Amino acid sequence: MLTRRLFIGIVAFLLLPLSILAQTDWLINNNSYRTQIYENKEVNELEISNGLVKRVFRLQPNAATIKLENVSSGESFLRGVKPEARVTINGIKYDVGGLKGQPNYAFLNPEWLNDMTSDPSSMQFVGYEISEPKAPFEWKQVRYARNSNTPWPPKGIHLRMDYELPGYEGLIKGNGLLPSDFSRPLKYQTDFKTLDDSWSVFYSNSHERSSFQNEGKIGEIYTPANTAVYAERAVDPSTRIIEATFNLGTDKSMEFGPGITLVWPDKTVKFYIRPGGNTYDDGIAMFGLWDGEKSHKAAGGRQSLDISVPWSLRYRITDDKIYCEAKRKGGSWISVAELDVFESMPQKVRIGKTNGKGEGLDAENNEGELVRLQVMDYAAYGEVSEVVNDDLSKEDLKLSVHYEVYDGLPVIAKWISIENLGDKDITVNKFTSEIIAAVEYASQVEDREYEIPEPNIHVETDYAFASMSVKDANHHAVRWTTDPDYETQVNYLRKTPCLLDVGPELGPDQLVKKGETFTSFRTFVLLHDSYDRERQGLALRKMYRTLAPWTTENPLMMHARFADWDRVKKAIDQAAEVGFEMVILTFGSGFNIEDDSEEYLNKMKKYADYAKSKGIEIGGYSLLASRRVGGGNDVVMPPGERPTFGNSPCLESTWGQTYFEKLYKFYESSGFALLEHDGSYPGDICTSHQHPGHKGLEDSRWNQYQRIAEFYQWCRSKGIYLNIPDFYYMAGGNKCAMGYREVNWSLPREQQLIHARQNIFDGTWEKTSSMGWMFVPLTEYHGGGAAATIEPLNEHLDHYEMMMANNLGAGVQACYRGPRLYDTPATEQMVKKMVNWYKKHREVLEGDLIHLKRANGYDLDYWLNVNPEGEEKGLLMVFNPTNKVITKHLNVPLYYTGIKDKVAIEMKGGYKTKVKLNRDYSMDISVQVPANDYSYIIIK
Repeated sequence: MLTRRLFIGIVAFLLLPLSILAQTDWLINNNSYRTQIYENKEVNELEISNGLVKRVFRLQPNAATIKLENVSSGESFLRGVKPEARVTINGIKYDVGGLKGQPNYAFLNPEWLNDMTSDPSSMQFVGYEISEPKAPFEWKQVRYARNSNTPWPPKGIHLRMDYELPGYEGLIKGNGLLPSDFSRPLKYQTDFKTLDDSWSVFYSNSHERSSFQNEGKIGEIYTPANTAVYAERAVDPSTRIIEATFNLGTDKSMEFGPGITLVWPDKTVKFYIRPGGNTYDDGIAMFGLWDGEKSHKAAGGRQSLDISVPWSLRYRITDDKIYCEAKRKGGSWISVAELDVFESMPQKVRIGKTNGKGEGLDAENNEGELVRLQVMDYAAYGEVSEVVNDDLSKEDLKLSVHYEVYDGLPVIAKWISIENLGDKDITVNKFTSEIIAAVEYASQVEDREYEIPEPNIHVETDYAFASMSVKDANHHAVRWTTDPDYETQVNYLRKTPCLLDVGPELGPDQLVKKGETFTSFRTFVLLHDSYDRERQGLALRKMYRTLAPWTTENPLMMHARFADWDRVKKAIDQAAEVGFEMVILTFGSGFNIEDDSEEYLNKMKKYADYAKSKGIEIGGYSLLASRRVGGGNDVVMPPGERPTFGNSPCLESTWGQTYFEKLYKFYESSGFALLEHDGSYPGDICTSHQHPGHKGLEDSRWNQYQRIAEFYQWCRSKGIYLNIPDFYYMAGGNKCAMGYREVNWSLPREQQLIHARQNIFDGTWEKTSSMGWMFVPLTEYHGGGAAATIEPLNEHLDHYEMMMANNLGAGVQACYRGPRLYDTPATEQMVKKMVNWYKKHREVLEGDLIHLKRANGYDLDYWLNVNPEGEEKGLLMVFNPTNKVITKHLNVPLYYTGIKDKVAIEMKGGYKTKVKLNRDYSMDISVQVPANDYSYIIIK
């Protein structure tokens, strides 16, 4: 409902020009950027904006996004209208909203919109509702967080747009590419396990091995590339769809590519795949067509097909046109070409390899090398019937597309929900929840050696796994693809990645029972206002602090190497003495979270109670994936594939479900406050039909991810800290590795220092300092002997302090792994000094890191921590890795501190002065750093 606050906001938005709304740089102060929504009924448009980002919808004749802009930069990111989503329900694919008829997809002229129409086969917009955002899960704040005042859920506006099914008539009359069997009688079908008498087989005489049956497998063609081998049968005159599927195998031919040939007494028509391309695009697979009179060597336009998977081709025969359509395995039907209506139905159909005109003739001069490929199936269907395969009506479900825009953030969140309102169960087979025809990053004519960059938009989801970096972790859901509608792009093969497609790679294949609602994952679209790497990183980090504020929790943590009481007690006592905040019973310590005996749980509760009495939180380590559990409980991968980490249990096996039951029980009864979950679920699929938590392959990834995401979200609601070496932040994870190579900790100590600062410098482009952990090997780790080891700690105090300065000087927490934090009073004093210094300057140190000079081992390296909201606006860390004193003049950019004129600075050692800023908001200053040491400057 439209609340009073939102109504007042709408009025205010109409009265205030954008110049007033945009008074400050949002990365320094974003308080004035409030989300508003406005409907212009004269033009049937709805706009949602916060002064930083704007999305505009046309509401008639169907709903569709017609503008997507970064308001502060003025940049438009949209070049074309697409559906708002796509879903496949009970096997039928539906576009959700969208408009048809845009004449050119290089840009969207507003004057075209009034002439654009709604596809009757799409889901139709029926209304919208406005509310405030609701938290997808609870965040219980139990420890210090720099963003402890950040509202959860974030402030902003939630827009829900509702759609209904198009109905049977709309499906049939629309342009939707339906499954071949939708409301059509099956005339004939074969998977070529056998070959009945209706087929006749032709094979070339060019080679003794040429055959339509190889090694006992019917449909497997083995023949020289440029020769003809096919099977032929008569066509029923009432046939309206002719379809076949091909595995291209090793075939690299051009005209002799496999396909479907329609045969009349006096002509042929061949629709096929050219795996070898053509004379212009040698080796680049594309479609081919002989239309009976001329050859189309790049049917559907020049493009590059992925022929590592099978492709289905079909002719769809209607009263108006003959459509040549194609579908890659796991994909959707696409339109390749259109032909005029046939004067009569073909008498026969040929399936397999023929020459470029569909004839059973071999090439005269170049028969080519032997190739192997397979005709996998063939089917023919009749006229559309009045008997509907899928009896869903408009009243049976409601599909809603949800949008959230947040105050002070150029981000749009989006997801879909499907509510089953009918009397029967439905199945959500697949979905695509975000589709954006985006303005391309660059116009590249060729892409022979270098990939074309993606649009200047950051996209991620809360369905991320299997990586410590955001892009890799989202590759199972976020895809930048080519746009077949964009025919005027400059790339010859139309390979410009400018169409955003967000949806699960597999599944979800979810059963939705009567009265239940299916909800997709959330997608977050960040529209950059700059091409500058630092500014883009700052925007990304601001997004995480707003949408995953638990990532700003940043406790100082010790990794205790042993789990016996005496040594754990010592670790707790030392942590409390020097100001650490958390002790983790690390890997190899003997801690066993899977021991759910009452005796063990009581023992762990004793540990937690003692830690709490000392003001320390305690947690432990568990390995999930990267191990084999046996007993039929491991993932069963498809042939030729293996789990991400070599081995993995299936989370929806009996073992997997029991494992999570043990985790819930442990944290409910022990009082532990952290889980370090190593080898978290990496997205492994599973083909087993014996596991209780999933039906088979198609729902295996979705169900396993839901299992672990629900547990992480439960932990977030209980205040349990989560160290997860994967990108699970949006699902509730607190911290992931900053990014380092473990064996580097076996290098000599002085080299470790350089690597550590390089890792921090590189990792904080896309992570805040509190989102990534580093490592400090107090005892030997991955070898290296005495030269790589800090123990005995008192003998390497200078190095130990430098390691702490590396990490704490960037607001980064490390895993201090060993049996103790100090071994002598001098060591204790040094650790306590560094911790006290860190806590004194914590707010600025845990601010944003501005990247100035990356460590190279032979000169000063430095970075700047900024916090424009605090009293200490900046803290410059400078490191000297050499054996000599270095004095150097530095120019330090202070724009992101928010200071505009003069700064008061205080150097390490206590020297204070004031400095007037240059016109570019930088300051010039000289620093002197002792050999193998560090210095810092506090900026107010």
